[in-house]
Amino acid sequence: MKLTIIGAAGVRTPLIIDELIRRQDRLGLSELALMDINANRMTLMNAVASVLESDKQPNFNITNTTDAKQALDGADFVITTFRVGDMESRVIDELVPLELGVLGQETTGPGGFAMGLRTIPVLAKYCTLMKQVCPNAWLINFANPSGMMTEALTNTMDYQKAIGICDGPSSMLNVIALVLQQPPEMIQANYFGLNHLGWFKSIMVNGMDRQPELIRLLLANPKTSFLHIDTPFITSLGMIPNEYLSYYYHSRHEVSNSLKSGMTRGQSILTLNTELFKQLTKLLANGDLSGMRRMHSEYLRSRSMSYLKKEGGNALSDLEQLAGTSQIGYAELALDLIEGLTGGKPSRLIVNIQNWGSIQGMEDSDVVEIPAWVSRDSVQPVVIGEVPDECLGLMKQVKAFEKLTIHSAVEGSYEKAAHALTIHPLIGDYRLACNILDGYLTRHGSYFPRLG
Repeated sequence: MKLTIIGAAGVRTPLIIDELIRRQDRLGLSELALMDINANRMTLMNAVASVLESDKQPNFNITNTTDAKQALDGADFVITTFRVGDMESRVIDELVPLELGVLGQETTGPGGFAMGLRTIPVLAKYCTLMKQVCPNAWLINFANPSGMMTEALTNTMDYQKAIGICDGPSSMLNVIALVLQQPPEMIQANYFGLNHLGWFKSIMVNGMDRQPELIRLLLANPKTSFLHIDTPFITSLGMIPNEYLSYYYHSRHEVSNSLKSGMTRGQSILTLNTELFKQLTKLLANGDLSGMRRMHSEYLRSRSMSYLKKEGGNALSDLEQLAGTSQIGYAELALDLIEGLTGGKPSRLIVNIQNWGSIQGMEDSDVVEIPAWVSRDSVQPVVIGEVPDECLGLMKQVKAFEKLTIHSAVEGSYEKAAHALTIHPLIGDYRLACNILDGYLTRHGSYFPRLG
């Protein structure tokens, strides 16, 4: 089996190599192809990973290249985890709307729109290449916004063996398991929504829904919530929402926090990344591979804990610190998926796939985020059924926004791009949408598609 990672200069690459080595006896992997357009950073990540390789001796071949065709040729699985324009573009994604009083966030609202417009044309090129050199490969997309990218792959680029992944719901489920003092494998969560826009409909343990109990625990200890959503509102919902729904349920508060902090999340990570790559370069020049590994581990810990505070946030609660040490990373989720698809142990995983009757009221072809049974060459959605009207309405509005964004990227249409931004729930104003769009066109330069 050959696995290819597109975007292998990312800081998570050593983690997936670590997980691949840990599972190598049961995966049947023969080749890992690492590809990125940034050869210097890929060298740094490879050096970090080499500490693991020397300790554990992988029984598969590892290749490194900047040539996508070479990396993809003959692949059985492809993981896409690239970021067009790197972290500097994320900063622009967040600052342009924030300067106009609108939420600036990587995947939600205008930020997700801008990232989608930059990413879809590049993803389309990789997809076309895959159809030529590895037409039967499964494509596992982690590139953000993951749900929108999977929607584009399946319904616009006609690549049906595409699955989007996000570690958010799995991380939340792991924390829920710790709070309920249950092994994760004993919990069957009925989760529904879109990527970064979802809810737990029920949390079943031994045939009993434990979600009401969990909500009572949160209500009894309101300062322990790691969701950044007021617990009385969670009680009113009767469901545990994905933490990203704080951008909808507390939109003004989130904008205010971002403005008060004086630094967006993207700017914070850019600062962390710049220092990381600077120090790794020095350590590599000195031949200190162990030091590189320690530096990388400390970076990941700092990044994870700083994320939980969010923009302008306060000190972490005990439960938030628990969440920070209990996250299920994308490496584990991606390899659980691959292991199931290759005929290993079947798994019930929360993934982004086409609906096919799972959520009543959504189109069959709509890409949604739901649990699915994964087995050899098969991903079968779990039936969720009816969902509350308020959830369905928000999902359908954001899905319409996603589809218009995709069409604007493919067609190079300013009109559809402005339309997409206008109907997003966090904007809702055509002139404001045009001002945001014009800001992106001016500041992103060549990374942004030309819109006629």
